[in-house]
Amino acid sequence: MALILAVDDEEGVRSYLAEALEREGHTVLTAADGLEASKLLEREGVDLVITDMQMPGLDGMSLLAKIRADQPDVEVLMLTAHGSIETAVAAMKAGAFDYLQKPIGSPAELRLVVARALERRALLNLKAGAQTQAGGTTLSWGAPAMVRPLEALKKVAPTNASVLLLGESGTGKEVAARALHGWSERKGGPFVAVNCAALTETLLESELFGHEKGAFTGAVSQQRGRIELAHGGTFFLDEVAELKPALQAKLLRVLQERRFERVGGARTLEADVRWVAATNRDLQALISRGEFREDLYHRLAVFPVELPPLRERLEDLLPLAGELLARIGEELGHPGLRLTARAAERLKAQRWPGNVRELRNTLERAAILSETAEIDEASLFPASPRPVASQGGPPTLPDVSLEELERLAIEHAIAVEGGNRKRAAERLGIGLRTLYDKLKRYGPVGGS
Repeated sequence: MALILAVDDEEGVRSYLAEALEREGHTVLTAADGLEASKLLEREGVDLVITDMQMPGLDGMSLLAKIRADQPDVEVLMLTAHGSIETAVAAMKAGAFDYLQKPIGSPAELRLVVARALERRALLNLKAGAQTQAGGTTLSWGAPAMVRPLEALKKVAPTNASVLLLGESGTGKEVAARALHGWSERKGGPFVAVNCAALTETLLESELFGHEKGAFTGAVSQQRGRIELAHGGTFFLDEVAELKPALQAKLLRVLQERRFERVGGARTLEADVRWVAATNRDLQALISRGEFREDLYHRLAVFPVELPPLRERLEDLLPLAGELLARIGEELGHPGLRLTARAAERLKAQRWPGNVRELRNTLERAAILSETAEIDEASLFPASPRPVASQGGPPTLPDVSLEELERLAIEHAIAVEGGNRKRAAERLGIGLRTLYDKLKRYGPVGGS
């Protein structure tokens, strides 16, 4: 949650803003004028400032100019009186994120605009962090299977060519995309990622292209889309095979013309982004079945790069596990996590069908279970029920239908992933939307 500063000379407005936003979990500081706000900003690292235009002493425009000069990473929302649209537009040209007219329509409208402003700040922070992320993540420790993919990524990075990352679920395609961004001439711009399987078609269109106020029910204000927010940087389309046909056509037009319109809008905007897409599915097979556009495929796959599964790069396994344990230890407040020799050997003996993601989940669970910094075999692979083998024969399978086996597999994946359906879908090797379709058919099996 964010630290927000609300600035207005009316105590009632300050109270309204604080109450509405604190109910969302934010922390809200208040100031009665621009001078008081300036003093607060000198000692508090806020994420967002909401300020009235007209105030005694230091007015909203002057405060905006000071914030832009001293703390350019802080987003600013302007509050304007009814009929002061020209002044609000001038504020946006001066660097404000957006404006709200007084009286504010509803707490929901306020929270929506605040959420978008904070999202914008988070995305722009990637500008500062992109190089660190790319440089701080090692893609390989010398595994022969990774030599060609790494060479290909480094060769294509300085260009603007669209890159299609292929490989099984969990092989680190987003990590590779971030590294590609960090090695490119766009490393100073934002890296923006969208998971095409995580949203419905309508929501995904709005997320990609943005929308104008009133474009559809619930569109209470203008929203800039992620393509617009990625201007000058890299746009990563994860699970691109899950795009519905109508969105495939719209995306094709953006790739061809580098232009788009917000939903419900008429103004054409420029899409100055470098495209990177990823999938764990066979796009050629989808094309042959008419489920994916061939022309879009050729636009995205100008430079395809396939990442090998973890079982084919075992030379990377233990160094990767060490790096992951260091991060997990930092997150859990347990520094110095390390594997015993037997635990390391057991890791090397596994097939890792879920690849890097499965390895990380295994290590994180082990770090939680282990009572010391030294992680042993028992913490890595706690005892779990196994199929009962019949004497002299293969394991006995339950006498159920194929449909019931599928339902049980989904239930197990959701349970293993602690109710996280996105990770459950990745574990099962299906798209999130496909998982939701199956859940509708079988009924709820837990998770969220």
